[in-house]
Amino acid sequence: MNLINRLMPKNEKLQMMHDDPNLLERMTKRILSWTPVTSRDYVIICIGTDRSTGDAFGPFAGSYLAEKKPKHIHLYGTLHDPVHAANMENYFRYIRMEHRNPFVIAVDASLGKSASVGTITADTGSLKPGAALNKKLPEIGDIHLTGVVNIGGFMEYSILQNTRLSLVVAMAKRMSELLYRIDEQLVHTHTLSKLAAANDKSERMI
Repeated sequence: MNLINRLMPKNEKLQMMHDDPNLLERMTKRILSWTPVTSRDYVIICIGTDRSTGDAFGPFAGSYLAEKKPKHIHLYGTLHDPVHAANMENYFRYIRMEHRNPFVIAVDASLGKSASVGTITADTGSLKPGAALNKKLPEIGDIHLTGVVNIGGFMEYSILQNTRLSLVVAMAKRMSELLYRIDEQLVHTHTLSKLAAANDKSERMI
């Protein structure tokens, strides 16, 4: 567990409105509390397609993040090179071959209750892509981040097609800001953890 989050309830998911002024700070701390202390490749995979307004949340987030040029994470899934149902398994195989024991953060759009539309959720465990459309796709991610872009429960495909682009773009920009802040914090956080481990070892040797 990272030092700055030692007292945080580690396994509780966090759901907040995308325009909440406290979202970046609170979610960054929560997500960093889930990351491993040991060195691993960090992979962010933004899932979705630009052929559906609602499902473009992931590719938009990936493209906005790519513009910020993150230094410590590997990014897959943008508007230009989306990761979607047709190529997802190929991407997953490539990631497993290219990155040794990667820590994967999966990002995707989701549907939910009316009161949840516009929220971003961070949670541990794998993401189930295509679940809202009853598609059987491989699970992915050590943790996952989802954006509720519209209401669910009926005619999901049509709902995604008719989701407001303005909301998707605003949520994707916020998601990219969150992911970039995580990228900035990764090295600093892990350096603190390593220093603490070294201090503990020194104290035991005295």
